[in-house]
Amino acid sequence: MNYKGIKVVSKLTTIFSLIFLISFTAFANDGNKGEYNDPVNTQEEINEYIEHHVKDSHDFHLFDYYSNGEEHAVGFPLPVILWGENGLTAFMSSAFHHDDSGKVIVEKNGSRFVKNHGTIYELADGADTVVYDAEHHPTNASKPFDLSITKSVFGILLFGLLMLLWFGKLGRQYKKNAVPTGFGRVLEPLVIYVRDEIAKPNIGPKYRKFTGYLMTVFFFIWISNLAGLMPFGFNVTGQLAVTASMAIFTLVVYLFSSNGHFWSHQLWMPGVPYLIRPLLAIIELAGTLLIKPFALMVRLFANITAGHIVVMSLISIGILMKKDMSAFGSTTLSLVLSMFITLIEVLVAFLQAYIFTMLSALFIGMAVEEGEHH
Repeated sequence: MNYKGIKVVSKLTTIFSLIFLISFTAFANDGNKGEYNDPVNTQEEINEYIEHHVKDSHDFHLFDYYSNGEEHAVGFPLPVILWGENGLTAFMSSAFHHDDSGKVIVEKNGSRFVKNHGTIYELADGADTVVYDAEHHPTNASKPFDLSITKSVFGILLFGLLMLLWFGKLGRQYKKNAVPTGFGRVLEPLVIYVRDEIAKPNIGPKYRKFTGYLMTVFFFIWISNLAGLMPFGFNVTGQLAVTASMAIFTLVVYLFSSNGHFWSHQLWMPGVPYLIRPLLAIIELAGTLLIKPFALMVRLFANITAGHIVVMSLISIGILMKKDMSAFGSTTLSLVLSMFITLIEVLVAFLQAYIFTMLSALFIGMAVEEGEHH
C-alpha cells in the first residue's frame, strides 16, 4: 500500500472513530435524563438496550431525542414480508401499533401478528398476546416464514450497491489505463494489497481466478464492520446468518475448485499406514466440510458482537454512576473508558476482514494446489 493510500485510509478511520465517539457521547448524555423517563437508567434496562442494539430489527432506528419531556424516535420503516397460515402478507413495519394492552400488534390478510422482543409471531384465533410455556415456547402462536427486508438486509443491499458503484468506476479507469481518481485512490492500494499479500501467497499461480471473490469478501466485511461501529449504523457482520452465509460461499468455492490431488490427500493420504487412513479420512472430511466453515463463521461473528458489547458496557458505566457524578463527569468518564477500546475496534474492523479473506484464500489454495511429480 503506497503512502498516499495509507494516509487516506488513516483519515477515514479517524473520521469513523470521531463519529462513533461523538454519537456514543450523546447516548451517555441521554442516560442522565432521568426526569424524561429515559429507557436506560438501571443495569437491567442497559442490558436490554445493548441486546437490542446487537440484534437485527424490522425497522431502521437512527436516534432518539427529547422534546417537552417526551421521547421521540427518529428512523424509517422497512418492508415486512411474512408467509403465514393465510399465505403471503406484506406491510411496512410502521403498521405495528400499540393496542390498549400495550402489545405491538398488526392485523393484515385475516391474520394477527404481534412483535415480541424483535420476533414476529402469528397469533391463533381469538388470542391477543403470546403465551409461553415453562421452556419459553409459544403455546398459542406460531412463527411465520419471515422474508422481511430487515435492517441487516437493507445494509447488505446498500453496501453491495456502493461497492458496485465504486469498483465499477475503478474498473472503467483501469480499462482506460488511467490513473484512479477520487475515491478510487483509496480503493487501489487496498485492491493491490488483497491481490499481492493475500491471493498470490496463499493460492499460487491460479490466484487470478479467485481474486475477484476475495476482494468482494474483504471489502464487504471491512465496510460492514466500519458502518457497524456507529450506534445508528448496521450490525451486519454481527448477525450469525450473515457470517454463516459467507462461510458457506467460501466452502462452495473451494469444494467446486478442488482437484484430485486435494481429495487423494483427504481420503487416502500417502505415507500413512493403511489401517489409520480411514480414521484420518473421517477427521479430514470433518475439517473440510464442517470445522473450517464453522471457524470462519464464528470468528467473525464473535469478534464483532463482543466488540460492540464491550464498548457499550464501558459507556454504561458512566450512566450507572450518574447519581454520584455530574452529567459532564459521567459522560467524560464514559468517553475516556470507551475511547481506547473504540480505537481498537477500528483496527479490528480491518483485521477481521483480513483474517476472513486470508483464511478463505488459504483454504482455496489447499484445494487447487497441484501435486509435485518426480
